[in-house]
Amino acid sequence: MVRPRDNRADGTGPPARPGAAARHTDDTAVGPARHLAAARRIPGWLKATTIVLSVLLVGVIAFGAYWVIRLQGNITTQALGAGNSRTEGAPDDASGRMQILILGTDTREGKNSKYGTKDDSSGYGHSDVMMLMDISADNKRVGVISFPRDLLVDAPACKDPKTNKQYPAQSGVMINAAMTEAGIGCAVDTVNKLTGLEIDHFMMADFNAVKELSNAVGGVDVCISDAVYDPDSGLRLPKGTSQVKGEQALAFVRTRHAFGDGSDLGRIKAQQGFLSALVRKIKDDGTLSNPARMLSIADAITKNLTIDDGLASVPTLLTVGNRLKTIDVGKVAFVAAPTEPAESDPNRLQLAEPAASELFAAMRKDIDLTDPTAKPSPSASPSASPSATASAAPSAATPSAPAYNKALQPVTVANGSADAARANDVVTALKAAGFSQTGQFAAQAVATTAVYYGPDFADVAKDVAALLGIPAKQVLPADVAGVQVYLGSDYKSGTKQADAPVSLPPDIVNQTAGDAKCQQANPALVVP
Repeated sequence: MVRPRDNRADGTGPPARPGAAARHTDDTAVGPARHLAAARRIPGWLKATTIVLSVLLVGVIAFGAYWVIRLQGNITTQALGAGNSRTEGAPDDASGRMQILILGTDTREGKNSKYGTKDDSSGYGHSDVMMLMDISADNKRVGVISFPRDLLVDAPACKDPKTNKQYPAQSGVMINAAMTEAGIGCAVDTVNKLTGLEIDHFMMADFNAVKELSNAVGGVDVCISDAVYDPDSGLRLPKGTSQVKGEQALAFVRTRHAFGDGSDLGRIKAQQGFLSALVRKIKDDGTLSNPARMLSIADAITKNLTIDDGLASVPTLLTVGNRLKTIDVGKVAFVAAPTEPAESDPNRLQLAEPAASELFAAMRKDIDLTDPTAKPSPSASPSASPSATASAAPSAATPSAPAYNKALQPVTVANGSADAARANDVVTALKAAGFSQTGQFAAQAVATTAVYYGPDFADVAKDVAALLGIPAKQVLPADVAGVQVYLGSDYKSGTKQADAPVSLPPDIVNQTAGDAKCQQANPALVVP
């Protein structure tokens, strides 16, 4: 056996015995090896604590995994759009400005069959509740804009993502039917076209979602001016404040006749009142900081929810929900899109101008609806950035080879600028460009210029806007004959427009989530 070389500087020899031999020797003279000393006993309390912690850790992991899998399995998805182009990328779900279209479907399939037959809702169903939730980039305010189900709009061409069937554009259709043929994405595209925004996500819930959510939070307090009974929805409430949950909560948000004058506008205010009370309940009860209650609510919601692919993960939903935790309820503004009876059908509604255009322009600029004089939030999304709303560069000539005869197109100039010279400049510019069928008239003063167009005049309106330097997002469909250039005080001359000051209709905010309001009962349904 070759002994290991001794390299120690002091000249001492190698160890008397290799470690292995010392550990296993039977020679009692050698003595016990250091590593075979009597084992130190682990205290019983430490063993027990270690076992308990291990069990708890495994339990927490298993519990978390169970809920993630369960919630993820609850989620149903559809495409965000229906074939119409987008100019914005995916939003930052944690800190970017975000718009979410919230829909309530009238489908009678599955658990909803007790509210009617499948024949009561065709195709993908109708969106009998439609609200656009706009979360600011700094997470300090939320705007919720409701669209009446009877509002007549122009729907773009849409493609059903499941069948790839193409559906043509439609004019003057009820907004709640936008999703019937091509799915939720077509409703999203329709609201994009209507507002000039680009919606980032959608959430669609059915009847059962309201029942289970109201049960999960332990009921929602609502108030009504008089005792009321609506046999159609089954809503029966006494005068004053009541707590509703389950079927009565659903009846409260579904009823079309119990509030106001019995129209959809009364129902919108009741729905906004319900959501305001729900927000206060969740905030006051500390639900957002209570994991057990949050899981119960998340389970109730996701079981009855359809969302777009961009939201289709539990972490993403939690990220979005987390953004709402610290928002002041006084900065959650509920608004109804300004409407008036439609000229084509008094039983339907159309956007009231210029109020609707002013609202949508303020939203595109990310204006605080509760305080229009406040500065927009930092890090706003591209749709709210100055570059997105800046005036288009003036064009010296109209687009080449238009698919129409400019001399035959009816173009009127509504002068809301309070300056007759501006209207004259615009008429001169239009006629010089070949739009010879042009006239003008005095109109109500407005701040923001817009170009409105009737059915089949979208291409003409686009060219007129380009000629006059009016941004594309201020070109909107409306119930007008041909094309109407509605001049605002922002317009400087016939070929140049300045950035418009912010202008909002008075009392545009119905209420904030901090307001506890009583709904006015419909006199026709008041009971003793």
